[in-house]
Amino acid sequence: MARQIEIRPIAASDEAEWRGLWTGYLEFYESSVSEEVYQTTFARLTGPHAEDEISFYEPRGFLALANGVPVGLVHYFYHRHCWKVEHVCYLQDLYAAPEARGTGIGRKLIEAVYAQADRDGCPGVYWTTQEFNATARQLYDRIGTLTPFIKYSR
Repeated sequence: MARQIEIRPIAASDEAEWRGLWTGYLEFYESSVSEEVYQTTFARLTGPHAEDEISFYEPRGFLALANGVPVGLVHYFYHRHCWKVEHVCYLQDLYAAPEARGTGIGRKLIEAVYAQADRDGCPGVYWTTQEFNATARQLYDRIGTLTPFIKYSR
């Protein structure tokens, strides 16, 4: 039986499924967040966004469903940029459940962000990944352009 794939915005009714997927993402990167961060992030993802303008800096997200079952997520947000007039889009988190990997879920989620960013007048989309994430980087090399930037943080 062929998988029916649907990509749609994260809704308030998706909290349990979203939480499970985001926990998987965080565990992949050997990280965790507090309950307060879970609750705040989900509220931001599903909170009201102005329909007539882009809510910059407010995270947004999509879920990927295979035959109605959530199997992937992506979080992104828009921000201003000093080198462009248009705002740009940062794709912050991308995750496909282990059973869904290799099925095109990651590509579909990235393409959904590309399409939404285009509709919202933000043609630039970028993201980071860890160097060891070789499997995901195979996809990223096909769907994006590797830049020479190195990330630092405080």
